[in-house]
Amino acid sequence: MKSGLRWLWLSVLVIGLDQLTKSLATQYLVLHQPLPVFPGLNMTLMHNTGAAFSFLSQASGWQRWFLILLAVGVSVVLMIWLARLPRHKVWLPAALALIIGGALGNVWDRIVQGYVVDFIDVYLKSAHWPAFNAADSAITIGAVMLIIDAIWLNTEKTLT
Repeated sequence: MKSGLRWLWLSVLVIGLDQLTKSLATQYLVLHQPLPVFPGLNMTLMHNTGAAFSFLSQASGWQRWFLILLAVGVSVVLMIWLARLPRHKVWLPAALALIIGGALGNVWDRIVQGYVVDFIDVYLKSAHWPAFNAADSAITIGAVMLIIDAIWLNTEKTLT
């Protein structure tokens, strides 16, 4: 029986946690003013109109709808993949659910606000990693899990 969609609870959890943390960041942080947590980590509220690493953030506005359509399209494809997975699978559906949840968490921001709320600011000395959020973290973890699955866990490979 195919029932990978049962993992969508994880996507819903990611969306909920993402929106909660973004709401708290928006409520308690001041735009572009770092709040030090410990050396190497600040909470810094930022509004990202682009994609990862602020790619396309300087575009004229078309990127908002393009990124929404792209994320929704990828999420639909991943949901179809999820639906086709056997019930006994755990690692792969969890990875897909994390990516779906993260993508849709950021889509919600783009639709409602026109930008994605980022607030986690990791740095080393004066070098800062681009700010990110819980949705971005879920996407990254899910993508790493997909890579691990493809390289080490996929026992259904065939040699031709």
